[in-house]
Amino acid sequence: MSRAAAILPFVFTAVVSVIAVAAGPGLRWLSMLAAAPSLAAARHGPRTVVAFGVFSIVLGVLLGERSGSPSVAFQAPVLSGVAVVTVVSAWLSALRQRRERELVAVRSVAEAAQEAILAPVPEEVGPLRLSVHYTAAATEATVGGDLYGVVQTPYGPRALVADVRGKGLQAVSTAALVLGVFREAAYDEPDLLRVVQRMEHSLRRNLEGDDFVTAVLTGFPCPGQLQIVNCGHVLPLLVHRRTVCALEPSSPVPPLGLLDLADAEPTLDTVDFAPGDRLLLYTDGVTEARDDTGTFFPLDEQLQKHCADPFDSTLDVLHEELLQHNGGRLDDDAALLLIERPGV
Repeated sequence: MSRAAAILPFVFTAVVSVIAVAAGPGLRWLSMLAAAPSLAAARHGPRTVVAFGVFSIVLGVLLGERSGSPSVAFQAPVLSGVAVVTVVSAWLSALRQRRERELVAVRSVAEAAQEAILAPVPEEVGPLRLSVHYTAAATEATVGGDLYGVVQTPYGPRALVADVRGKGLQAVSTAALVLGVFREAAYDEPDLLRVVQRMEHSLRRNLEGDDFVTAVLTGFPCPGQLQIVNCGHVLPLLVHRRTVCALEPSSPVPPLGLLDLADAEPTLDTVDFAPGDRLLLYTDGVTEARDDTGTFFPLDEQLQKHCADPFDSTLDVLHEELLQHNGGRLDDDAALLLIERPGV
């Protein structure tokens, strides 16, 4: 709460006192003193609320006598109302404080979960530079159904960006499962396709109903080579010689969790990744963001505009333009992972 909310009960009590004195005999204004402990409950603890209540009652007695009211007994109905409001407000204040403590604890757990699920990406992995930007659509959330991961392995750096169908705790649970399998399999398996197979087998055992996960995995087994396996995910964008192109899979397949429904197997595509090239992996929360006219965010065009920008600032600029395009608030989780092979 702001500082203004903290001092509001003091200001209100002073204003009521001035009005009560100026209005002359009568009790009609004194009943408003009950608002002071009510206002205090929004910001202060139970003891302060009770102090405001007692002060309001004493002030009511003094103002009643000053205005010519016959006796305290005559004022009793009004002052009793102030006392009742004080007791209720103190109870609500205690309840508010308890829930605030619970919220702090929940946020601490959420931050720990984010650290466990979406571990910070280092600025450099092997010969590559990395930059990431993640925004959860849910208010106050720090992690959602979009996920990313980067690991250094005996077979070179490997990266994953994926999008879990759905939202809420179930999506977060699935995201944690996907990342856990990826981090282990990416380190163990020489073949990137084997990593995908292990992720698919794990999801097939654990997903419920028609849930699925779109995913794109990349590997950098040697300098100048980029491997990609795309399972129903939005197309990665490659920046080569300041030109942006989308990397289409040679054989499109469904998302993870649904591969057993397809006739085709995932394929491993290999492209050149020269010094100075950049690769942008992202989720559909970016490209499906719309402006007031229903126009989707043109990520490829915006990346083209900024492909020569300093690496460290590129994602910040893109994310700011995304928010401007969508009116300042995203309707879906959005993850951006930018990878660069520095020029020689």
